[in-house]
Amino acid sequence: MVSLPPQVVNVVIILGMMQVSKRIPFEDPDVLNLVRALYIASNVIIAGIYVYVQLQINKKKDLTTLKYVEPAPMGSAEEGKLVTTTVHAYDSQQIKNSFRSQLMGVGMMGFMHLYMKYTNPLLIQSIIPLKSAVESNLVKIHLYGWPASGDLKRPFKQPAGLMGGLQSGPAQSDKKAVEAAERAGRGGVKDE
Repeated sequence: MVSLPPQVVNVVIILGMMQVSKRIPFEDPDVLNLVRALYIASNVIIAGIYVYVQLQINKKKDLTTLKYVEPAPMGSAEEGKLVTTTVHAYDSQQIKNSFRSQLMGVGMMGFMHLYMKYTNPLLIQSIIPLKSAVESNLVKIHLYGWPASGDLKRPFKQPAGLMGGLQSGPAQSDKKAVEAAERAGRGGVKDE
């Protein structure tokens, strides 16, 4: 079976939900409150998933050393920086980034809905973030119990988004890149 990339599925969901939202009578206060409740429930579920994953990360407390070369910022002439950390610290940082991303989405949606009075995005934003949360690498490892190998090997590959060509390359964790960074003396500071 051929699976579609997540970005394509997201576009299909957005286009489909835009058509569905045109037929929903948002002028009716009961319908609007129902869609608001759906959005709030979606974010509560996402927060619950992230809290559970954080608890699992802290419970496992995997202190295996993880070394990788963080890519240099886009447009920078400097080379990548060597990062030495643990799986626990790496996963904790990734889940904090997920929480931060979700809160920013809620803030933007709150501004768009409460201040600018847009209602259609509530429906779309009830589905897309939830889909992204259940498809995230940390959820696959800590909630579904999948082994951390292949695409789930740390450091995680950044998903290719619409702006993928403008971003710097992925973090390199191969032995050759790590040893080259160690010899060049770039970084080596252990993150705790």
